[in-house]
Amino acid sequence: QEKLVESGGGLVQPGGSLSLPCAASGRPFSSYNMGWFRQAPAKERELVAVISGTGIITYYADSVKGRFTTTTDNAKNTVDLQLKSLKPEDTAAYYCAGTTKVLGPARTMWSSPRFYDYWGQGTQVTVSS
Repeated sequence: QEKLVESGGGLVQPGGSLSLPCAASGRPFSSYNMGWFRQAPAKERELVAVISGTGIITYYADSVKGRFTTTTDNAKNTVDLQLKSLKPEDTAAYYCAGTTKVLGPARTMWSSPRFYDYWGQGTQVTVSS
């Protein structure tokens, strides 16, 4: 069973930045396709970014495009989510998730939390002045 651990969350002012690393305890991240989700209180968990195991394929939700970036650090065996120009509406618990399933052409499939097999415990990001 793969174990994922996120860190790096916290309180930041609007316009600020954070970096959220997701560390894996087992196989290297090149073995997985990774997703980043977030969930605000009383809202459904939503996909914000995806990066393939090769690092070649990335996807960003429209709400974060141009502000969030996901990358892999093979030396540290982490997948990182960099958050910039943060807004109050970005406030949520952020989760990394992994799967060995192929990222097919049907975005509706890999946009769903059910597509992913391994999850971290989440890290809270609060954007407030």
